[in-house]
Amino acid sequence: MIRRVDPVGVVGAGTMGAGIAQLALEAGHPVWIHDVDAAAIERGRMRIRSGLERRAARLDLDPDSATTWVDERLARFHEAPTLDDLVAAGPDLVIEAALEDLEAKQAIFRALDATTPTTAILGTNTSALSVGAIAARTRHPERVLGLHFFNPAPVMPLVEVVATAAADGSVLDRATVLMTAWGKVPVRCRDTPGFIVNRVNRPFTLEALDMLDRGNASVEGIDAAMRADGYPMGPFELMDFVGLDINLAAARGLFAGSVAAGDPVAERFRPSPTQERLVAIGRLGRKTDAGFYVYDEGGRRTGPAAGFERPSGEDERLEGDAIAVQICLAIVNEAYRAAGDGVATPADIDLAMRLGANHPSGPFERAKSLGGAFAVLSALRARPFRGPRFDPAPSLLAAH
Repeated sequence: MIRRVDPVGVVGAGTMGAGIAQLALEAGHPVWIHDVDAAAIERGRMRIRSGLERRAARLDLDPDSATTWVDERLARFHEAPTLDDLVAAGPDLVIEAALEDLEAKQAIFRALDATTPTTAILGTNTSALSVGAIAARTRHPERVLGLHFFNPAPVMPLVEVVATAAADGSVLDRATVLMTAWGKVPVRCRDTPGFIVNRVNRPFTLEALDMLDRGNASVEGIDAAMRADGYPMGPFELMDFVGLDINLAAARGLFAGSVAAGDPVAERFRPSPTQERLVAIGRLGRKTDAGFYVYDEGGRRTGPAAGFERPSGEDERLEGDAIAVQICLAIVNEAYRAAGDGVATPADIDLAMRLGANHPSGPFERAKSLGGAFAVLSALRARPFRGPRFDPAPSLLAAH
């Protein structure tokens, strides 16, 4: 088992790398962090300090105790100017959180595999790439796994523990126990495009975008319907908040991965032309003051962006519950596909969607509230806009 005093290495000092390093520091580990950009390591240190200060503030400590609490944890933070410096610390776990570039990640893991003890666990935080493809460039792929944290890593409870076909069960067990010790909720899943959350949640935005393009409802109408259904944000609010470019990159990665994997209905993941257009012209959401909504200098929303004020087109108008039901049916259908593909169990998919995507209920829980699998199947077949997102999942058909 990996103990609290055992060193942890983090490769990549950006937002996710710094967040993961903060978690390890809070758990008691000495942490060595490496980035090819030396300045990024210092930025990571400052980001970690800020995160620790926020955490200390929530602990209701007096000012002196809060400063001591932060300083004690930062004292275990170590810079690793080179990958060799990180390896020299003898980490029992190395988590890579570098850019989403397959060749770059393969090079990192090839180097780590050649220089770390074979007992060390090598994890990648990738959200879009095949963990198996990353592990394929190592001599010991059995110790490589996905540890997919959600942003912000110190706050979001879910970690997807991604198992490749070559992964050693004891390595998965050690990683699962460690993530629990770090205060996270680990959920096991198979190495398939999008893992659980990025795959099952994709209809939340893609179906909303299609509704908008068909003229079924407005940006504000769709967002209001999903909030009324219990979601903390509507799909357009969420895309603006995260960044349309970030959301689009995830959609592109899932679509490409599904095509490469031979998914016969990969078309359901094709990125939206509307989102492609907005990203191409630099309308990325809050960070550029305009996306699907317009924002003032203080980041406050002032209204829908031009062209999205009201539905256009001649297709059927949808409102309120009808909007929410259609989007949720697409999500439920995708959950049945994922379970049927062996990505994870229905219970784990429900848990992951609640914790990783902030859904008010898991998709299988939602299916029960709709009347069960037969009711979901009937509702899918009754959709006026079928398309691949509404073609019933094989596991749903098999239930009847």
